[in-house]
Amino acid sequence: MGQTIVEKIAQTHLAEGPKRLLRTGDFVSIRPHHVMTHDNSSAVMSKFKGIGAKKIHDPQQLVFALDHDIQNQDESNHKKYRAIEAFAKEHGIDFYPAGSGIGHQIMVERGYVAPGSFVVASDSHSNMYGALGAIGTPIVRTDAAAAWATGEFWWQIPRSVEVVLQGELPAGATGKDVIITLCGLYNHEEVLNAAVEFSGPGGASLSMDARLTISNMTTEWGPLVGWFPVDDVTINYLTRVYQRLKALGVERFSEKDLESWAANPPRPDADAVYAARIVLDLSQVVPHVSGPDTVQVMTSLAEMEKKKVAIQKAYLLSCVNSRLEDLEAAASVVKGKKVAAGVKFYLGAASKWVQEEAERRGAWKTLLDAGAHPLPAGCGPCIGLGVGLLEPGEVGISATNRNFKGRMGSRDAQCYLASPEVVAASAIAGYIRGPREMADRTPVPNYTEFATGAAAERVDILPGFPERVRGRLVLLPQDNINTDAIYGKDYTYRDDVTPEMMAKVVMENYDPQFSAHTSSGDVIVSGFNFGTGSSREQAVTALKAKGIPLVIAASFSQTYLRNAFNNGFLCIEIPGLVKRLRGQFTKEIAAKEKTIIPGDEIDIDFTSGMVHWRGENFPFPALGSVPQSLVIAQGVENLVAKRLGLT
Repeated sequence: MGQTIVEKIAQTHLAEGPKRLLRTGDFVSIRPHHVMTHDNSSAVMSKFKGIGAKKIHDPQQLVFALDHDIQNQDESNHKKYRAIEAFAKEHGIDFYPAGSGIGHQIMVERGYVAPGSFVVASDSHSNMYGALGAIGTPIVRTDAAAAWATGEFWWQIPRSVEVVLQGELPAGATGKDVIITLCGLYNHEEVLNAAVEFSGPGGASLSMDARLTISNMTTEWGPLVGWFPVDDVTINYLTRVYQRLKALGVERFSEKDLESWAANPPRPDADAVYAARIVLDLSQVVPHVSGPDTVQVMTSLAEMEKKKVAIQKAYLLSCVNSRLEDLEAAASVVKGKKVAAGVKFYLGAASKWVQEEAERRGAWKTLLDAGAHPLPAGCGPCIGLGVGLLEPGEVGISATNRNFKGRMGSRDAQCYLASPEVVAASAIAGYIRGPREMADRTPVPNYTEFATGAAAERVDILPGFPERVRGRLVLLPQDNINTDAIYGKDYTYRDDVTPEMMAKVVMENYDPQFSAHTSSGDVIVSGFNFGTGSSREQAVTALKAKGIPLVIAASFSQTYLRNAFNNGFLCIEIPGLVKRLRGQFTKEIAAKEKTIIPGDEIDIDFTSGMVHWRGENFPFPALGSVPQSLVIAQGVENLVAKRLGLT
């Protein structure tokens, strides 16, 4: 059985894990090629110092890029930025000050991302690095601190979904339309927390800027990785990066590297095993608009134009769609025209270099002449910071990657997403429209799921880790139980909540009777995407305070899973068990019982990777030394401190 590209790249960056070829579900320790942090470098610095670490393990691994709150001129923000810069200088870390550009763009245009490399950032849009044939994936701040101190972070290899691209885009359709279409067609968690591997002949027709857009916005679609194969487009792009950096006296890779990637590009094995396959005919993709306020709903541009949805703000900025190709496309639409009365059109390049190149080619002046308001190269309105936010009652059209309610301003505003050309045309017209007439069609969904599952495997148990756990089964049958349901906002920001109090209020917003009906030692089994929502760690620590030894779910929110193991709490994915339990307790579920307690025990055997319930066996991915060590140490910070000899 061959390996997917994610399994292969993880194998080449493996620091600790199974003594065999890696496969989906394995917990591993990865030594990434690079780790990027942005404004949150300050928070990671605090965690790094809190561990007791004094020395960066490998300064050449790290990149600091200030990009989020760069319009903020308060002294407190300047003080934070100065502290980050001083830390970088002290430890010899590559540092990019405010105004240099958005961190993800800096990572690709400054040569930090290479084919076959494993690159992470403490930001969700790290998926973008997949456009260059790398594994790009997000980590949380605690992981970043661990990587600073040890050069490593833990990761569970996700299942892979192949997306086969066929045909070529028609004139007027863009990479943004491809990802909007995928988000709209497959919006039932088909790719949630997966690694998406693009393949097929259609991909070769996509420009690098289009690929960067698609990989970037796979984040909103749900995957942890959005990978494109390496081809002539990739090599040509990297050659330009190499030449530009060489002129600056910088060499992050060599001409021999370029030749090697061209001759032997990273690729999956021919017999790699995928969890599912999606086929998309690019020739059937036409401009679509996402929203309002969600990427899961799309409407063809032709249909939107009939509605004449008036707008007050338009945005051409962010790490997904403010590169040179995007700016030039928008400039071609607005040339010789003016932004409509009552509309403000905000413009920001992905980086200082992109802006300079757009200025040199004339696109920047064309956009300004049309009435666009320039912003510094950074995140800005995309994350609700700085000038130009949506006010109550306003409607915005944006080339950004997220249109969650309230993200770009008021929760009483509406936001749609579209390509740079559509944003520019809408700014000129005063309502959502495109620059040209396009067909009204939507590709037919083509999704195939394959039977996969964990294979039982014997593992050695480290001292201090249980060989098995037995407990009363407690079924919480719903999908998408969020962190507010697990631990409410009324307690999240209080400093006076003791573990005993946490135990009494845990799951209160899901089932007010949960605490009264459950006991220490009970094992929770729940549905898909358990722990979705915010990143609050108390949604983990409250269950620990209740004495729950572990949670079994069909799947977990990736943020929840990371918070769990980072706090030494066990989580196991067993979708087969969940489906079996739902079939067994259909009457109770139909009656909308929140908490179902059958009264019998469930037995989790960690030595064999098997769960036993009522005479049936359900395998789960083996928990080897990496997750065991996290649980034994009661979390990643303790584990790092121990490995540094600080405890």
